[in-house]
Amino acid sequence: MKSHKKITVMIQARTGSTRFPRKTLAKIENKPMIWHIINRVKKIKSIDQIALITTRKKTDKILLKIAEKNNIFGFTGDTHDLLNRHYQCALKLDADPIIRITSDCPLTDPQLVEKILQFYLNHNYDYVTNTISPTYPDGLDVEIFSFSALKRANRYATLRSEREHVFPYFTKNPKRFKLYNYENKTDLSYLRWTVDQKEDLKFVKEIYSRMKPKTIFYMKDVLKLLKKEPKLLTINKGIKRNEGFAKTLKYDRKMK
Repeated sequence: MKSHKKITVMIQARTGSTRFPRKTLAKIENKPMIWHIINRVKKIKSIDQIALITTRKKTDKILLKIAEKNNIFGFTGDTHDLLNRHYQCALKLDADPIIRITSDCPLTDPQLVEKILQFYLNHNYDYVTNTISPTYPDGLDVEIFSFSALKRANRYATLRSEREHVFPYFTKNPKRFKLYNYENKTDLSYLRWTVDQKEDLKFVKEIYSRMKPKTIFYMKDVLKLLKKEPKLLTINKGIKRNEGFAKTLKYDRKMK
């Protein structure tokens, strides 16, 4: 098994999303969406610490308060250079490996993250994810990478898309990094469980309200519900996966 320092989940969050401002604070069952993500991440068995990493903007101070209230680290870094934000936080917290979770995934499955983490710890990869060829629902994305891989990426990545989105520099350089794509037996990538638009939030709210009083439930539970109520799938149908990343690629340029 790999030796590690502190297995750290980094939840990247900000209030200034262009497509859906303040979505991280949108209420689901009377709690902000970011609370649900923190609550779920806390259920991952083998982690040592959790950091909520946000920007230095005044509007994001509220996220630091939420982090403090929930007894996790709050960290502020560069607004646009997310790669550097992860790197600076990792330096400060002695984080290795880093599990990256984004704040638009209120159905994050702690059991799935744990499974992928165990795979990472038992194999010799720099970067393990379920997103290179997605087979899980959009919104159950997991990325796990070593500190040394992050350090290299932070040093050499120059394009805006590579620095704003963290993962592209890894996935574009399979000769530089040992990559692994973690796959589900059944391809469920057509399912959309992330929150990018108002319709997505509506879908997630419907899921949570049907799962009451539970706030922690898993992929298998949601699949069971959708089988019973397939109509729910029409709520946020037709929105493209990774729209934000596609937008960045359109206006890509060097940042470093």
